[in-house]
Amino acid sequence: MSEVSETTPQPPHAPHLGGSAPHPGPLHPGPPLLATPVPGPPAPQLTGPGFPQPVAPPATPVQQPVPVPHPPAADHPTAPQPQPPAPQPPTPQTAAPQPATEAPRTLQYRFDGPEDAPVLVIGPSLGTTWHMWDRQIPELAQHWRVFRYDLPGHGGAPAHAAPSVAELADRLIATLDGLGVQRFGYAGCSIGGAVGADLALRHPHRVASLALVASSPRFGTADEFRQRGVIVRTNGLEPMARTAPERWFTPGFAAAQPAIVEWAVQMVRTTDPGCYVAACEALAAFDIRDHLGRIGVPTLVLVGAEDQVTGPAEARTLVAGIPDARLALVPGASHLAPVEQPAAVCDLLLTHFSTAWQDAPTAAPATPLVPGPATPATPFAPLAEIAPAPDAPEAVGPQRESRHERGVKVRREVLGDAHVDAVNASADPFTEDFQELVTRYEWGEAWSRDGLDRRTRSCVTLTALVASGHLEGLAAHTRAALRNGLTPAEIKEVLLQTAVYCGIPAAGAAFTIAQSVIQEETTPPA
Repeated sequence: MSEVSETTPQPPHAPHLGGSAPHPGPLHPGPPLLATPVPGPPAPQLTGPGFPQPVAPPATPVQQPVPVPHPPAADHPTAPQPQPPAPQPPTPQTAAPQPATEAPRTLQYRFDGPEDAPVLVIGPSLGTTWHMWDRQIPELAQHWRVFRYDLPGHGGAPAHAAPSVAELADRLIATLDGLGVQRFGYAGCSIGGAVGADLALRHPHRVASLALVASSPRFGTADEFRQRGVIVRTNGLEPMARTAPERWFTPGFAAAQPAIVEWAVQMVRTTDPGCYVAACEALAAFDIRDHLGRIGVPTLVLVGAEDQVTGPAEARTLVAGIPDARLALVPGASHLAPVEQPAAVCDLLLTHFSTAWQDAPTAAPATPLVPGPATPATPFAPLAEIAPAPDAPEAVGPQRESRHERGVKVRREVLGDAHVDAVNASADPFTEDFQELVTRYEWGEAWSRDGLDRRTRSCVTLTALVASGHLEGLAAHTRAALRNGLTPAEIKEVLLQTAVYCGIPAAGAAFTIAQSVIQEETTPPA
């Protein structure tokens, strides 16, 4: 049985990518597992209105569909699917109306599978929708009640941007609470994996088992993601859509499956730009490298062997830090391994969640000092709690930041890691006290106050630098203004205003510096 529930309608047919695979043997700790690759055929079989539909649990649509791109199906070479008659549209259903004040607290979601089965939550990657998991659903839904969700502004979901991974996790928990789901398994790809790791750290009693797909304890550098946000604010999502295939798929798959590549491009294009930028900011701030030892649930770390975004090196960092973690490498796959090698990924998820499911909630996260070898899990039938369960205590949060720690954090967020690293590298015993003062008072005090947002503080700072003639700091703060959300047009308006009140020569010099920085920061990758 399938159920769709959201505040924005979805298309009337939710085609999946077809194909399933037999249940493999159990996972074991130690060397990485090698999943058998399943290459796709050169010509994909399209699904959707006007095309035959593969056998799958039918989706329950809602009225007034919006055009959200869905992936085309690729034939499964070892498990051909019969072609049933075109399905009859089921009776439209929608979720109960939600007050406007509560809308940002929940996520767009859908269920597949029997109502009395254990709940398995599946999270998407940045720029994708829940349809990236379509080819795993027919098999997974035979064993679990599969809950998929969309990120804000993705797949037609309401565009209530989430500023952090923790906020996304909180909205997911609020959605599950409203449905009475207390305990669940969780699998997520990329930012979806980050959400799962956050849940395992802050809500350890809720997560029975965890799978992190194409994930990392820290995604690249903060500068990289804030730079991506600057490009999207300036140019829209077209640069991200155009480069998505090379980030997500191997060259051979992209050449053999042009229809799926086009689906990927359209999926990015239909994402809300503001929500995409917010997700970039969330990934820029995400860093759990020092907390991996507190993840106390059985964890599968799954990665495409050719993933150039979060590849095997990042996966091994997760496995080394999480006490009960196992590594699975998927040959012939890049970042979106569930799309590129669906049967192999499905096999691994089936095995992991069938054999590594904690049947009793834990009151607090595990805190081993030194990660040890994984202990083989004893197979048993997992049980899920759908009815409300007694609340367990949450993990204790971090202590209040010191002024110095807050200053370091804000300084890096505003100016970027590269700038701060360069300043620190040039410091010596003569200048280090000055840098400490700057960190504590400029960044730990003035820039950390709640009275003005960072966009406004950037406007004030640019004006002050021009007025005082301190143009040596203008390049760094123009770059910071872009990362704080100002557009090039807004920066131009600030500098035009300074021409009136600070003088034409000062503003002219400022325009020259700002123009160079803006061109450098906003030019999309080739």
